Amino acid sequence: MSLTLEEPPDGGWGWLVVLSGFLANSLTYGVLRSLGILFEDLVEAFDASAAQVSWVTAIALATEQFASPIGTAASKRYGTRPVVVAGGFLSSLGILWASFSTSLLQLYLTLGFLTGFGWALAFAPVMGTLARYFSSRRSVAMGLALMGNGLSSFALSPLLRLLAESLAWRGALLVTSALVLHLLVCGALIRPLALRGDRLEPGSLFDWGLFTQRGFGAFSFGTALLAAGYFTPYVHLEPYGRALGLDPYKAATLVSVAALSDALARLLAGCFADCRLVRPARLLLLLNSLTGCSLLLLPLASSHAGALLLALLYGLSAGSFATVAFGVLPEIVGVARVVNATGLCLMVMSVGGLLGPPLSGFLRDVTGNFTISFLAGGTFILSASLVFLALPSFFAGCRACGGEGATPGARGEPDVLLAPPSASAPLSSSSSEI
Repeated sequence: MSLTLEEPPDGGWGWLVVLSGFLANSLTYGVLRSLGILFEDLVEAFDASAAQVSWVTAIALATEQFASPIGTAASKRYGTRPVVVAGGFLSSLGILWASFSTSLLQLYLTLGFLTGFGWALAFAPVMGTLARYFSSRRSVAMGLALMGNGLSSFALSPLLRLLAESLAWRGALLVTSALVLHLLVCGALIRPLALRGDRLEPGSLFDWGLFTQRGFGAFSFGTALLAAGYFTPYVHLEPYGRALGLDPYKAATLVSVAALSDALARLLAGCFADCRLVRPARLLLLLNSLTGCSLLLLPLASSHAGALLLALLYGLSAGSFATVAFGVLPEIVGVARVVNATGLCLMVMSVGGLLGPPLSGFLRDVTGNFTISFLAGGTFILSASLVFLALPSFFAGCRACGGEGATPGARGEPDVLLAPPSASAPLSSSSSEI
């Protein structure tokens, strides 16, 4: 049963969709980040190089992102709820089969491709639906949902370390499989929402025409560059801690601290973004640049305390960026197209997601440490900042927005400053600017 409303309700059932988004983030990216805890166990178990093992998480990430348009298109064709439930089942099954792997190839196929495809069916449809339920409180709602990513990483990092030591890596994956099966709850909480401004004419399920918009093109290309470095710390923070001479539990705390600060930053960034004191395009670039700089600083750590401080800094900046990015996307393309836009953007990000972790692992194998790996990741992220300068509204005159009235994106229309000239409409005095 779907709800039909003139405008996003900014609450009501939307808060249960926020809970669904929280669980989806926890059981997709939260789990993916935490798998770095098993990195050294897999290197030892399969007598493999760091680059070879890095391909496991890289394939999972790239598959989840590249197949996201399939998830969003299927949700429009068959409904969000059954697609998310199917994704939860497939991702859990992939991790379950991975626990019986006897070769890296089997890990690539199960934990990589199958689990990643299940996550693609679950994540993008949930986050796209969530964006449709909110307008003036969209960034706060997104921040609450995205907190699941960091909080689950904070909890799962020491848990997986404990499970790996007591049940070995296979037992740790079995428990993780059971946790991921709770993605079925995400699907149960989803209720489709029909809004004024939804396009009624038949069109492409994938909505490839979004790439003709200057704003979406710049945004998606920038996030592709970002993805090449964004996930590097979460894959390699724990082995980096061990390389500093820390014991396994202290090394795992680096991931936990980064994850906890990431989670808190997502909520705080959402509250700040909804105040509209800074043009979102400028806030996006600022937070992305801070994320890149914090990654460049990671190799400077020489002790547990120093590594904790830098992990904290990275978590704060990376988490803040994620909330602002998900909040900006609906205003670039309009609420009516945000579900497809989420899938397409994640698909473009898969290029960077597939490149980043293996490149980081390769550089570590060649150099014997993670210094060049982190520097390369930071460079990719800072390159994305240059692309975000191409967002159409970035150099427009700045004015604070008091939050009165709905933005064009909230009404289901693309923001006039981010849409191509042919799609532009006169900007009313109550409209917010990106």
